[in-house]
Amino acid sequence: MAMNPTEPNWDRAALLTIDMQNDFALPSGAGFVPGTDEILPAFARLVSVFRERGFPIFHAARLYLEDGSNAERCRQQLLQNGVSLARPGTSGARVVDAIRSPREPDVSSSLLAGEYVSLGPSEWLFYKSRWSAFYETGLEKRLQILGIDTVVAAGCNFPNCPSATLFDATERNFRAVLVVDATSGLAEFGVR
Repeated sequence: MAMNPTEPNWDRAALLTIDMQNDFALPSGAGFVPGTDEILPAFARLVSVFRERGFPIFHAARLYLEDGSNAERCRQQLLQNGVSLARPGTSGARVVDAIRSPREPDVSSSLLAGEYVSLGPSEWLFYKSRWSAFYETGLEKRLQILGIDTVVAAGCNFPNCPSATLFDATERNFRAVLVVDATSGLAEFGVR
């Protein structure tokens, strides 16, 4: 019997975490998204499960230059007016502790150069310049090389980056899964 084309294929799944950085996830962050701190325990468990099973994990992170030149239009003026948001080299730009220890060296320059920074045998951190993790990042090709056909998304602020990533995943013919208890910004959309 053929598999339902919309059901996850767990044997060929990868986790995509979206914008789980201190500036967005912690109440002290410059761009704190309410509710993101509340999903941190579920998010940490999710990452842990994927690590334990050796499934691929890709962590997408935002980095905004001081002049806003690499930001989407809706954030450029904010950054040009002096707001420091996910600025390379700052603690706010670092991914949350569930992903990477704060004692590890800053990799902002490697990320901005388009490199995928290895965090383990099947785990990478990469930079995305727009809402979707697929926009000009090479993510689709990397997933295809690994034989992935199912993406499991979790992270910060569903209305923006997770939803854009999921739409783009389906446009590229991936099966798409959203982990609702490990994604912020869902309540207003009635997803819960």
